Amino acid sequence: MELFDKVKALTEIQATSGFEGPVRDYLKKRMVELGYTPEFDGLGGIFVTKTSKVENAPRIMVAAHMDEVGFMVSAIKSDGTLRVVPLGGWNPLVVSGQRFTLFTRTGQKIPVVTGGLPPHLLRGTGATPQMPALSDIVFDAAFEDAAEAVQYGVAQGDVIIPETETILTANGKNVMSKAWDNRYGCLMILELLEFLADKELPVTLIVGANVQEEVGLRGAKVSTTKFKPELFFAVDCSPASDTFGDDNGQLGQGTTLRFFDPGHIMLPGLKNFLLDTAETAKVKTQVYMAKGGTDAGAAHLANEGIPSTTIGVVARYIHSHQTIFNLDDFSQAQNFLRAIVTHLNADQVAQIKNY
Repeated sequence: MELFDKVKALTEIQATSGFEGPVRDYLKKRMVELGYTPEFDGLGGIFVTKTSKVENAPRIMVAAHMDEVGFMVSAIKSDGTLRVVPLGGWNPLVVSGQRFTLFTRTGQKIPVVTGGLPPHLLRGTGATPQMPALSDIVFDAAFEDAAEAVQYGVAQGDVIIPETETILTANGKNVMSKAWDNRYGCLMILELLEFLADKELPVTLIVGANVQEEVGLRGAKVSTTKFKPELFFAVDCSPASDTFGDDNGQLGQGTTLRFFDPGHIMLPGLKNFLLDTAETAKVKTQVYMAKGGTDAGAAHLANEGIPSTTIGVVARYIHSHQTIFNLDDFSQAQNFLRAIVTHLNADQVAQIKNY
């Protein structure tokens, strides 16, 4: 399967925080096909362990997260429209006038749109459009009233997830889709597992995907407790700001060296290892100073403290229906991750942990 086909398959899956099952099923099927036996943590994270034949080998975790941003139904109004609470971070300005799918308790899929106020209804009122609150945005499945919505199985607590088609851009170098944050990471771990299927390593590698990252890095706290790694590598996508006049995160400039975010500072030993590995592997990298967090922020505080970082890429307009990202950036990140896990051994881990 070509890279774009793999990207399309994963990004078009609809799975938000607390409703990761569709992605977990996809990952499980592929892991089994590759000859691995997946196991699960108590919240639904999925992982495989590639055990080293080296005695007392260091334990290394590589983890994506499965969830994309979405919404949960908080109220059914008398007119049959819906109100929601967000699952993850949303800019209200990108929510209106979009297609979504509502998933009922029984698994039924119901098409939903978000209502945008037409300019015609503002004429002559003297009103100036204001930034809407997410709780005020109308989610409309075209039911006649609340009773009909309930008749079709809609209930408070149902999830609502963006629906879009994944397409290549005109130049063939980039992709437009939803959910590259973080189906990027899900594809990264599957490609890594395929690459490592017939290889022996001097480290024991735990590879998989967490749940509920978008609502507070929750899954990483559970999985690191269960698997007790000595090092943790999140694989996650961050916002590119290049189209907003900022050079912090540019499409086509390679994988990110995420030295800082508000919840995590990379330790010197890990920074030195990454810089040396990138140079040796001739991987294209860009320094990234983040304004948000990844599962590395939770992992590095777990247990007795786990040196952690993020092997990432950037994408434009994340947490929306239409993200743009670069295919070569993915390839650079994949080459970087392969170099990292094949270069690690007990001595390297000891040096990294020596701060």
